[in-house]
Amino acid sequence: MTATPTPPSKDVRSGMSGFSIVWIGQLVSLLGTSMTNFALTIWAFQQTGRATDLALIGFFFLAPLLFFSPVAGAIVDRSNRKMMMMLSDLAAGLVTIVLMLLYYNDMMQIWHLYIGAAIMGTFQTFQWPAYSAAISTMLPKEQFARANAMIGLAESGSGILAPVLAGAVLSLTSLGVIFAIDIFSFVFAISALLVVNIPQPKQTTAGKESKGSLLSESLFGFRYIWRRPSLLGLQIVFFSANFFNNLGFALLAPMVLSRTNSNELIFGSVQSTAAVGGVVGGLVMTTWGGPKRLVYGVIFGWAAVGLFQSVYGMGQALPVWMVAGFAMAFVGPIINGSNQAIWQAKVEPDVQGRVFSIRRLIAWVSSPLALLIAGPLADNLMEPAMQSEGALAQTFGGLVGNTAGSGMSLIMLFTGLAIMLVAVIAYTVPVVRHAEALLPDHLQVMDEAEEEEGTAIGEASEPAPI
Repeated sequence: MTATPTPPSKDVRSGMSGFSIVWIGQLVSLLGTSMTNFALTIWAFQQTGRATDLALIGFFFLAPLLFFSPVAGAIVDRSNRKMMMMLSDLAAGLVTIVLMLLYYNDMMQIWHLYIGAAIMGTFQTFQWPAYSAAISTMLPKEQFARANAMIGLAESGSGILAPVLAGAVLSLTSLGVIFAIDIFSFVFAISALLVVNIPQPKQTTAGKESKGSLLSESLFGFRYIWRRPSLLGLQIVFFSANFFNNLGFALLAPMVLSRTNSNELIFGSVQSTAAVGGVVGGLVMTTWGGPKRLVYGVIFGWAAVGLFQSVYGMGQALPVWMVAGFAMAFVGPIINGSNQAIWQAKVEPDVQGRVFSIRRLIAWVSSPLALLIAGPLADNLMEPAMQSEGALAQTFGGLVGNTAGSGMSLIMLFTGLAIMLVAVIAYTVPVVRHAEALLPDHLQVMDEAEEEEGTAIGEASEPAPI
C-alpha cells in the first residue's frame, strides 16, 4: 500500500490555509479530550484516593504507544497520512462511546479506564508521526517552528478552557454529558481532515535506502538516528528530562488534591493557569519563530522547566503553584517548537514517519517507567516519610511541609533539580550544542543529489569523441 506522491495544491485546502483547517479541527478535538481527562481524573481519585491509580492510567496509555511506534511509523510512511490521522481520531471516539455507555449503566470501573487508555495509546501511534510529517509537505521550512507553535498553542488553549468547562458541566449535569461533548469533538476533527489536501512526500535517497520488509522499515529509524550523533544526543536529552519530568508531574493531581482536601476549584485553577502559560508561550513562539539557534530553545528551555518544577514542589499554596505552572507551560512551546523544527528541517520527509516514531520512542520510553515508579514511591515511601513523625520530615519539612502531599512535593523538588542537571550536561556536549550546524537540511541534501544525478546523466549522454 505504498502511497503515490501528490503534487502540492494551490487551493485553500493546502498550505497554511489547509494546515489551519486541520489545526482548528485538532483544537476542538483536544478540547473535548481534555475535558474528559479532567473529569475522569476527579472521578478516579474520588473512587480510590490513590496516586497509583492515576499514574497507571498514564502508563497504560504510554506503554502501547511506545511499543507499537516503530511499526506505526513504517505504516505511516507507506500510507496516506491524512487517513492515518482520521483512523486515530475515529478509534479515540469509539473508546469514548464505550466509556459513556458503561457510565450510563453504572458499570464503569477504574480498570475500564486502563483498557481505554491502552487502546487510545495504540492508535495514537499513527496520529503524531502523521501530523508532524504532514507539516513538512504542507509548509515551507520557514513556517515549521510557527506551525509547531500553533500545535502547542492548541494543546495549551484546550487546557485553559477544559477545566473550566468540565467543572461547569459537572456542577450542572454529569460526566455523561462530557463524554458526549468529546464524541462531537472527534467528529469535528475528522470532518476538518476530509476537506484538506495533505500532499504525500517525494521519494528521496534515504527513502529508497529504507525500502524493505515491514520489520526492516520499522527498524530504519533506529539506524537513521544512530548514524547522526547530534540527533541521538538530542534524544538522550529528552529521554532523561522526560523521565524526571514525568516522575514529578505524575503526582501533580494527587499532590494538589491532597493538600487542598480534594478541592476541584483549586485543582482546576492550577491547570487553567498553566494552560494560560502555554497559550502565551505558544503565541510568543508563533510570532517570534524561535531563537536563531533553535537548539538553545531546547537546552535553556529544559533548564527553566527544571527550575520551576522545583518551585512547584516547594509551593504549599495556590499562588506558588500558579506561578510555577504558568512559567513551565510558557517554556513548553519553545522547547517543543524548536526541537520539532530541527527534526523537520534535517530529516527527509518520506522517512519522517519512521524516524519520528523512533524519535518519540527514545524520548518517551522512560516515561512509563517513571509513571510506574511515581505512585508506589509516593504512597509507600515518601508520603509516610514526610509526615510529622516520618524519617524525612525533620530534614526536608522546612522546604515542603509535613502534611498530606508533602512527600509528593519533595519528589517534584528533586526531579526538578535533576532536569536542570540534564540541561547543563547537554550544553557541555558539542554534538548537541552545535546540532544545527553539524547536520545539513534535507532540502540541501536533496538539491545536491539532484545536481549529481543531472551531472551523471549529462556526462552519460555526451557523444563519444571521434
